[in-house]
Amino acid sequence: MSTPAQLPFEQPNVLRLPPRLRAFQSRGAVHRVRTAEGGEAWLVTGHAWVRKLLDDDRLGRSNPDPQAAADSGSAVLAGLLGSFATDHARLRALLEPHFSPERMLTLRPRVEKLTEQLLDELAGRKPPVDLREALALALPIQVMCEWLGVPQEDKDRFGAWTQDAANVGDAARSRQGLGELFGYCKGLVADKRRAPGDDVISRICATDGIKDDEVLGLTALLLFGGYETTVARIGTCVTLLLDEPGQWRALHDDPGLIPGAVEETLRMSMPNPHTGGMPRYALTDFEIDGVTIRAGDFVLLNIIAANHDETAFADPGRVDVTRDTTESLVFGHGAYHCVGATLARTQLQVLLSRLVARFPTLRLAVGAEELELRHNTLIGGLTHLPVTW
Repeated sequence: MSTPAQLPFEQPNVLRLPPRLRAFQSRGAVHRVRTAEGGEAWLVTGHAWVRKLLDDDRLGRSNPDPQAAADSGSAVLAGLLGSFATDHARLRALLEPHFSPERMLTLRPRVEKLTEQLLDELAGRKPPVDLREALALALPIQVMCEWLGVPQEDKDRFGAWTQDAANVGDAARSRQGLGELFGYCKGLVADKRRAPGDDVISRICATDGIKDDEVLGLTALLLFGGYETTVARIGTCVTLLLDEPGQWRALHDDPGLIPGAVEETLRMSMPNPHTGGMPRYALTDFEIDGVTIRAGDFVLLNIIAANHDETAFADPGRVDVTRDTTESLVFGHGAYHCVGATLARTQLQVLLSRLVARFPTLRLAVGAEELELRHNTLIGGLTHLPVTW
């Protein structure tokens, strides 16, 4: 039996699928690999199989043997996600009303105002400017404060904690960040119990029968998931469009293309291909594309590869803001479709529409080959995004 391929795969261009991942995909849907931590796993790259397995009860989100990944920084976050998964349906039902289209419409004017304020600051700076620092890091944290009911003066503190919690290269740092985040959220929940406001945390606290520990877990999960992931998506989505000047001009000439541009760049975005994919654990023996998976096996569902599968998307490496992206798996599928997808889309649509309108000549200040991805974090994203205009 051949030696499993070692993750992460080399990626010369942060906007393009790693060549080895593309080669794997051409040979089948599932492959034996070795993770960065040294363990063996099955890497699933085919769109049809990734879609199916994202909503398959033969796979679980929690490691049946938690000690197996005890030395990994990602194991700390896996514990948080695992606790959510144990009562997923009920807790998801508690969250969904807060992400309703009506709620997002109410939030959108505030997102627009925050975006304009950040763009005013950007316009006053001398280029080149790091757009990750100026927009990608700044907007999501302010939106989360507004939406959840977190004081804006605390944004820098819990922004740093979420970044520490997502660190997969330093387990101690990840534990400390998660501990700080939970400690802060505990006080925040207590404040909302005493003096509720018109915000998500207060409304969750008012739910009949919900326990403080559940509110605490949901609050920490929302802070983490809603911030780090959006930071990464903003950076890669804007970069993909700036790397294709014709697409940027098309958005300026026809703002009606903005929603489609968001969906297309989300499909193509690679915030962190170095983790291998969405982690799952086999709960029973079964087959994937003719390969036998044993109970307890570690399985990585590679959404990035699936969204670049030629059987699902013609010429998948080309940005096309008019593409039909209905089959995109960027927000998962089925019961585990990301509950916060609408919030992420709202921020990206507002930011992109305003950015294109105010900075029609925006362009990368360096070649795409000079950009780098953050390798030591679960979510990933660009280390920096220098732009000029």
